[in-house]
Amino acid sequence: MSKVQIGLVQMSCESDKQANLNKAIREIRVAAKKGAQIVCLQELFTSLYFCDVEDYDNFKLAEAIPGPSTSALQEIAKELGVVIIASLFEKRAEGLYHNTTAVIDADGSYLGKYRKMHIPDDPAYYEKFYFTPGDLGYKVFKTKFATIGILICWDQWYPEASRITALMGAEIMFYPTAIGWATDQDEETNKDQYNAWQTIQRSHAVANGVPVVSVNRVGFEQDGAMKFWGGSFATNAQGKLLYLGSHDDEETVVVEIDKNESDFFRMHWPFLRDRRIDSYQPITKRFIDED
Repeated sequence: MSKVQIGLVQMSCESDKQANLNKAIREIRVAAKKGAQIVCLQELFTSLYFCDVEDYDNFKLAEAIPGPSTSALQEIAKELGVVIIASLFEKRAEGLYHNTTAVIDADGSYLGKYRKMHIPDDPAYYEKFYFTPGDLGYKVFKTKFATIGILICWDQWYPEASRITALMGAEIMFYPTAIGWATDQDEETNKDQYNAWQTIQRSHAVANGVPVVSVNRVGFEQDGAMKFWGGSFATNAQGKLLYLGSHDDEETVVVEIDKNESDFFRMHWPFLRDRRIDSYQPITKRFIDED
């Protein structure tokens, strides 16, 4: 099966965790009805983006993985015969939390999880207060329809993460994400930020010859101080946009991706073949200087 139908669910969230989960399940049904075989949800889709503040009460949003949300999603995955990519706030142990994505196969089986490796600590994105950096390494998951690689939001800025995931055999790369604009910014800055975000991810597709799917939340949060910019998208293995989402509206769409194109593009633009892996040892340094 070379062609895979990918469902992208771009939605706004509210403060009620169960309501967000129910909404996501409704949209998974919509995507499946449109023919989706793999459905990707946005980062931390069961809640508002709570990392804008450092508040201990927000740890109450976390849950075990597998746990209640994955159990509900396993039921719907089995019923509809779809793969589900679900980004959740994981409580691993007392006082130990991760930003984690669970992968559920089309028969409802839980395939495993990826823990976000790169954790930001910026104004309105205080994730290091909540999340321990991932310790599972980079991951791929062999689902019914494709071998998929998962990275999460801040990971999307790092070509090293996408390269390793591609080298592990990912046929499609997915990025659940939550990013937006401060509403007091000027429009030119907004455009520059969004273009940088989209460009870096499309470059991962080009460099690795792997389709990329990025799913972002939408809507105003943080008492109107943040507009999550939506703009979810999917590319082919050459970085060509196959779908570009709205900056304002909730959308559930299905995009066809042809896995066979990776072989074609890698043959004609042989970036993987031509890599000088013997020269890359310095990449493990923080900075190349005398210290």
